[in-house]
Amino acid sequence: MATADTRILEHERGSLEAHVALIAEELRKGFEAVDLVPRPAVTVFGSARVTEGSPQYEAARECGRLLAGAGFAVVTGGGPGTMEAANRGAKEAGGFSVGFNIELPHEQDANPYIDVGYTFHHFYARKVMLVKAAEGFVLFPGGFGTLDELFESLTLIQTDKVRAFPVSLIGVDYWHGLLEWIAARPLAERNIAPEDLDLLRVTDDVDEAVAAARACWADLCAAPVHEAEKADAQ
Repeated sequence: MATADTRILEHERGSLEAHVALIAEELRKGFEAVDLVPRPAVTVFGSARVTEGSPQYEAARECGRLLAGAGFAVVTGGGPGTMEAANRGAKEAGGFSVGFNIELPHEQDANPYIDVGYTFHHFYARKVMLVKAAEGFVLFPGGFGTLDELFESLTLIQTDKVRAFPVSLIGVDYWHGLLEWIAARPLAERNIAPEDLDLLRVTDDVDEAVAAARACWADLCAAPVHEAEKADAQ
């Protein structure tokens, strides 16, 4: 099944105005949905493939409960697995639960634990809302989509497009190899700066991730990363 994204990315000629209108309308609806999300909020990312009762599902569920208990709305990609678990935990704790789902060739149904939801046709519009709604990010193990969301978040923070919100990776063993590679290659070859590694924290304890979000929110969501450089430029 061809999706709206497929048709746009196939470089069909003669559809420019229609494609722009579709994307603009989706962004508008996304912004309207984000406006319904109470602040503060944390976006939780992770695999859609984990199942209820698995350690990762239950950890994400606990994370949702703890975030809601700390006063955060919980935002996810709205689908099954880790996303469902975090939304479910938030609802069970009486918190506000948000799901920004995505249309896929093999349909991904929205999970039933959502107060505000919207199903996007375009990944790029969806990613804007997953970031726009958040004052922090918690990432559980996942695949290409989770990695994309991780590096999207880091890029936006590194370039001061958003404030330096906490980015917490849950699962030391899962993320260890990636962090070693980042230090051994991009950092060693000066493609990133040493302080860029400080944008990440890795832990097995969801309490630690929630505490980081709480501390950041109490401190006005942290200062922009490169504030000193901006001051020097004035």
